[in-house]
Amino acid sequence: MADNRAGKVVRIGGASGALNDSAIAVPGLLTVPDLDYLAFDYLGEGAMGLFRRMKLADPASGFLPDFVDIHVGPFLAELKARNIRVIANAGGMNPAGLAELIRARGRELGLDLRIATVTGDDVEHLVPELRAEGLRDMYNTMPLPGGDLGIHAYLGAFPIARALDAGADMVITGRVVDSALILGPLIHEFGWTAQDHDLLAAGTVAGHLLECGAQATGGTFTDWQDVPDWANIGFPVGECHADGSMIITKPDGTGGLVTVGTIAEQLLYELGDPQAYIVPDVVCDFSGVTLEQVGENRVRVSGAKGYPATDSLKVCATYDAGWRSVALIPVTGIDAVAKAQRQAAALLERTGRMLDERGWGGWSTTHVEVIGTETAYGPRAQALFPREVLLKIVVDHQSPAACALFGREQTTAIMNMAVGTSIAPIIAAPRAFPLTGMFFGLIARDRATAQVRIEGDDVSFVDPVTAGFASDLISRPSRPAPVEAGSVEVPLIRLAWARSGDKGRLFNVAVIARQPAFLPFIRAVLTEQAVADWYRHLFDDPAYARVEAWDVPGCHAINFVAHDAQGGGINLSPRFDAAAKSMAQHLLEMPVRIPADMARALI
Repeated sequence: MADNRAGKVVRIGGASGALNDSAIAVPGLLTVPDLDYLAFDYLGEGAMGLFRRMKLADPASGFLPDFVDIHVGPFLAELKARNIRVIANAGGMNPAGLAELIRARGRELGLDLRIATVTGDDVEHLVPELRAEGLRDMYNTMPLPGGDLGIHAYLGAFPIARALDAGADMVITGRVVDSALILGPLIHEFGWTAQDHDLLAAGTVAGHLLECGAQATGGTFTDWQDVPDWANIGFPVGECHADGSMIITKPDGTGGLVTVGTIAEQLLYELGDPQAYIVPDVVCDFSGVTLEQVGENRVRVSGAKGYPATDSLKVCATYDAGWRSVALIPVTGIDAVAKAQRQAAALLERTGRMLDERGWGGWSTTHVEVIGTETAYGPRAQALFPREVLLKIVVDHQSPAACALFGREQTTAIMNMAVGTSIAPIIAAPRAFPLTGMFFGLIARDRATAQVRIEGDDVSFVDPVTAGFASDLISRPSRPAPVEAGSVEVPLIRLAWARSGDKGRLFNVAVIARQPAFLPFIRAVLTEQAVADWYRHLFDDPAYARVEAWDVPGCHAINFVAHDAQGGGINLSPRFDAAAKSMAQHLLEMPVRIPADMARALI
């Protein structure tokens, strides 16, 4: 029988980049003819801490019912009628509970839905062994925290493919690597095997581009002014082929933008070494991926390379890290900045004394920012004299009572501190909220075994992936030849797009040349040392500022990773930008010297 997969196109919509993504995604994607799948990524690392708290409070919880109430529930009948299958890691800590909620909603509508679950990621039972073995954080070598914690392994795509093979209309998982939500359907549709490393890497690229939703279609794009209709932004669609190539597009009639620039930014988002992007099924090399504009809002993606998987799986542990209170206090008028600074000092002094009087001990962390004065810019902040600012004060303590005390006391500033002080809506929020710490480590891949079930029945599954990765398989590209600095200085944004994002205690910034000819001049200026100096004030220890850089010649880019520069990571950082989304904006102001004729062409 002839294999007709060569001409087959599998269309997958990226319907969610986080658990709080927009309700407009699914209606827009359902306008796409011949759509085959919707993929929902719910599980940023911080979400697992939230879901664990929910499940501890109520064993029947551990997931957000928003997935049913907002994202898929209103569309179940259409999804079933059109045979559009759904893959989601929205199961969080309780995939079976969410699956039953979906079944119940289906029964209310008279629908017979076959719901599969993928579990086995929860490895909390290993905690005593891992502590005894001395498991260390893969980024900072800290030991596994003491006390109560949850720990989950990142599973891969083959269990999802097996659930689809078994006839699932919807696959609900716990912690899987984000790109597996897209790679799983492609393995199922095209029959890719665990030895098809280049194809698995290509499917992972597809997943990486689709799993963050509208970030691939103009959301958070450097050239934001060129992106039409944010209000109706279209979510991405991957038209995927058996050879691993794909076209990224979006629904007709929606806002947003799909260009080489938007796709390049998403390709390198939250990446470390682009030649060793490690997922459970394959090690991916993104360095040769090429992007081609093949039509309006259509970009062809190809050129991924894959290597055998590693012998380990990544795990993420979440644990209680104390309590926090945050004050956001508007201050207006003459000398607004000075008033805000004095107010912060007074509130910290007053509440610190109150803690001492109660014998509770001092704050473990205090942090003050006067928003509106370029606090994040450090030595490059401009001298500003705004007449309205937002004072942000953060305090951490092991006791929720201490944080609640601060939460109440900070509201009194409107009556007994700076003139021009008002009240922000933050006072309506909880005055103390729990902090979640995160630990990332590696365990042997055979210590986490995926289980696949459909309609409550076990589905046989044996992981076909075999390890075999070695670092010497990677061939590093040569760096651009040195160039002589030009005579005209321009800001980097004239020459490049850039995007940044956090990964625990580090962040990455990918810089993509708008034209290949710009790259040597960019590379000459953006050395590891220069980038470290640009961000030095943000490192946990400014004297030890470590930045790594990797070249990505396929899309004329450089990827930088700044280590220990996130103030404890997104869940713990008290900073104005705990998610590191603005780090690219900072770097895009760095001056680059280019030849005069090149500068004239920019005008």
